[in-house]
Amino acid sequence: QVQLVESGGGLVQAGGSLRLSCAASGSIFSINAMGWYRQVPGKQRELVATITPNGNTNYADSVKGRFTISRDNARNTVYLQMNSLKPEDTAVYYCKADVPKIYSTPEYWGQGTQVTVSS
Repeated sequence: QVQLVESGGGLVQAGGSLRLSCAASGSIFSINAMGWYRQVPGKQRELVATITPNGNTNYADSVKGRFTISRDNARNTVYLQMNSLKPEDTAVYYCKADVPKIYSTPEYWGQGTQVTVSS
């Protein structure tokens, strides 16, 4: 039905930058909120940033001033620009999209992409 494909993860030194991308495809008329979440083994998945169709954003306190979320509605794509990366940012990052259907608005998730920040 809906597939989310992420790219851009990798290994970077502390203080460096990465840009994550997530493209949604399939049976999509529109997408409501999109966001990025991250998860470390043994911990719950946590919100990193979200963005509405009109561009309103929300960030976790831990990434404010360092990360920027953006989206291209025409391409059904959301981005996460990550600057001034810290070792504690190391996690698997997941893309999420809320896609309205006829009777509900399911949440769809990407497969996750590893971000590793070395000291």
